[in-house]
Amino acid sequence: MIKRLFDIFFSLFGLAIVLPIIILVAVAIRLDSSGPVFYKSKRMGKNGKAFSFYKFRTMVVNADKIGGPSTSADDARITKVGKFLRKYKLDEIPQFINILKGNMSFVGPRPEVVSEFELYDPKVKEAILSVKPGLTDLASIAGLHEEEILAGAEDPHQAYREKIQPQKIKLQLEYIQKQSFWLDIKILLKTFLNVILHK
Repeated sequence: MIKRLFDIFFSLFGLAIVLPIIILVAVAIRLDSSGPVFYKSKRMGKNGKAFSFYKFRTMVVNADKIGGPSTSADDARITKVGKFLRKYKLDEIPQFINILKGNMSFVGPRPEVVSEFELYDPKVKEAILSVKPGLTDLASIAGLHEEEILAGAEDPHQAYREKIQPQKIKLQLEYIQKQSFWLDIKILLKTFLNVILHK
């Protein structure tokens, strides 16, 4: 209950604070490339309920039909504005809407693409589905630098599965075992510092 109240209050507060940024980003995206301002995809939520996951669009239209679900730093599908948004994590702002709607929490395992989640080990699935996915988690502050790791890979998604996904799942399971309100606060503070200091 405390976590949900925290999510509602700070998602509303956050949206109010960043409203000018949302407007500027929306204008920049429309000027930079044709297509919608927001990107939506189906992600796996708590108890196996899929939901529409929101981000600012950082890639060309129909990018998912041009390439795979994993994105490297040198991916040609990323727009000029998209590179800036990704660098400073501004593309994640629309997820405040997901948090307000109750699909996500501020802290929890990052939601996976439904088709990819279906390939997980059954025990891992069960554990991850027991909590709401989040905007940030232990993996987000672990310095995995996904896009940089995948840069230059012949098959970025296969490289993601081999080099990144096992560590992410390990950290997600660690969070689920240790979860508490104070751990959430610690993760949020570290995430904030990482974004500000751009680590």
